[in-house]
Amino acid sequence: MRNNLKFWCLSLVLALPFGMTAQKDAPILLNNPSFEDLPKMGETPTGWYNCGKAGETPPDVQPGGWTVAKPANHGQTYLGLVVRDNETWEGVGQRLSRPLESGQCYEFSLDLCRAELYLSVSRVTGEDVNYAVPARVRIWGGMGYCDSRELLAETSIITNTRWLTFNFRFNPKGNYTYLMIEAYYKTPILFPTNGNILVDNASAIKPIACNPEKMPDAKKPAVVAKAPPKVSPTAPKVTTAPKVDTPARKTEIKPAIATKMERKVMKTGKIYRLERLYFDANKYDIKSECEPELFSLYDFLINNPDVVIEVGGHTNNAMWPNEGFAEELSTNRAKAVANWLVSKGVANDRVQYKGYGWKYPIQPNTTPEGKKKNQRVEVKILTMNG
Repeated sequence: MRNNLKFWCLSLVLALPFGMTAQKDAPILLNNPSFEDLPKMGETPTGWYNCGKAGETPPDVQPGGWTVAKPANHGQTYLGLVVRDNETWEGVGQRLSRPLESGQCYEFSLDLCRAELYLSVSRVTGEDVNYAVPARVRIWGGMGYCDSRELLAETSIITNTRWLTFNFRFNPKGNYTYLMIEAYYKTPILFPTNGNILVDNASAIKPIACNPEKMPDAKKPAVVAKAPPKVSPTAPKVTTAPKVDTPARKTEIKPAIATKMERKVMKTGKIYRLERLYFDANKYDIKSECEPELFSLYDFLINNPDVVIEVGGHTNNAMWPNEGFAEELSTNRAKAVANWLVSKGVANDRVQYKGYGWKYPIQPNTTPEGKKKNQRVEVKILTMNG
């Protein structure tokens, strides 16, 4: 009996490090991440705590209140947050199932957009106004429900009126047991405004590597080329196809997108197709021969720091009737492009991504050529000039 007890105690001790490692790598799940509840004004959704200023009404469960009619992007309802002209703003928080750890990097996403109509009363004039001025989202880590101890992430101004997925990466400087999501004004604040942000489909908070392997720099080859071996004059001449990922090959290719993205003719909503970007069947790995197209897009974004884009993935109907797989594949391809740009140094709040599956073909899916053109990745200009 005593020997059996020693055996089980020893087994438990040995298992603890493995269990702790597995828990550390596991995603941190949020309570009610889709903000599901009965639509109601002035009440936070189940599982979330009101972090607005005392004396002001709490956030809303939408749609249905204040003339907001936009359908949810996930489930049936979503969160409505506003900023007000009396220098107050709304937010929600909750206790995490496991604390954020100092020095650990995380990935997190929210679906965000802006309602064209969000009618309420001005706190300054007392008159009915439309709370439609674009605002931004801030994400805080803290030690209480509404503790803004550390700003973990912040979006650009949310101008889009259709749902887009915004991705965040953060590396907390402290250990935090609470997360807060709040709306805030466009900064710098010249004067407070009335605006709104709609929030849906919060992801789990996923631990990630803090220093992922980056793509080689555009101007520095990853491998130094060696001098060609000396060949005897009598030896037969051997020719080999040039590698497409060498620096010389990159300069020979003139990416299609480089000739299209001209600032002087650009406008919000304009869409550009990444002509020289393609993937293997049912995969989403970035191919080295496609990097020149991405380097071109990267250079444009670095030279135009006010531009925010959406990377959109599209498939043909070859996966019919598996629509779910088509959406997942197109999303993963768009995400792969977004992650590539972020790994090169583009701010992650300037690069959004979304998968559309086969919903928006540009050619009939009745020919191989049409299917090839529908299997594409596009870049849409979301905002310019801040």
